[in-house]
Amino acid sequence: MEFLSYEFMQRALLAAFLVGMTAPTVGVYLVQRRLALIGDGLGHVALAGVAIGVLTSQAPVLTALALAVVGAVAIELIRSRGHTSGDIALAVLFYGGIAGGVVIISQAPGGTPGNLNAFLFGAITTTTAADIAVFAVLCGLVLLVTLGLSRYLFAVSNDEEFAVASGLPVLRLNLLLVVVTAMTVVVSMRVIGLLLISALMILPIASAQLVAASFRQTIAIGVGIGISVSVSGVTLSFYADTPSGGTIVLLAIGVFVLVALLRAVRTAVFRLRGGRSDSLRSNDPASDTPVSDSLLGGDVVPGGVGTRPV
Repeated sequence: MEFLSYEFMQRALLAAFLVGMTAPTVGVYLVQRRLALIGDGLGHVALAGVAIGVLTSQAPVLTALALAVVGAVAIELIRSRGHTSGDIALAVLFYGGIAGGVVIISQAPGGTPGNLNAFLFGAITTTTAADIAVFAVLCGLVLLVTLGLSRYLFAVSNDEEFAVASGLPVLRLNLLLVVVTAMTVVVSMRVIGLLLISALMILPIASAQLVAASFRQTIAIGVGIGISVSVSGVTLSFYADTPSGGTIVLLAIGVFVLVALLRAVRTAVFRLRGGRSDSLRSNDPASDTPVSDSLLGGDVVPGGVGTRPV
């Protein structure tokens, strides 16, 4: 446990814990909405924000957050208004962000700064106490939204038409979701990197869906996996002298492959025995839960047929 004696590792592990806990709580809704790549798109927009911060000598985290939120709101408004399909809007965001970042950063005195790699691929050991404070506040806000409004967000993510019929403020909930996604991307850029953040939002949830029996279990297992691979990845990168972001993602992929193989073996064994296992349930346990069930437990939503959570 020698690494715990270093202050930079203490901060790194705390940052990894915060990101590992937060990213899957956002990713579960993105997977449900088939928006697994939106994290990559917002990451590229955040890169342009980092470039603006470097060029103007402002805090890159704040400029990245501002631009990522603007990009997130723009893509949701374009999608919801039906002006173009969601994947095309995401592609514009994706390529526009990276192109803007490259052009802006090229104007920096002396060319591309070396610390840009810290934002692209993560440099968790450079995390400062001030960064931790910002991360803690942003992660707290993200968890407040994703867990506090989980029934509403699940209903909207699973069946938007039913949510509209239930009287839920669908547009506002969707905007809230993409905003917290942008916040998660910015929080994670020093830990895992802007180019890899989607992996930590999606892979733990993909693994959890293979074994979970409900939406709540998917969140719980996904968060557990996210924290485990993040903390383990930082620890392993310390001893192996490897980039923390890549190490975390490789561990997350390893967990997914292992869970998928175990599930396949278990399924094959039960089929050979002529039995039936819980492993044969849907790959997407969230979709096994009726949307109406996600809204049970409270008063009827005004103007709709659903109910408001207690």
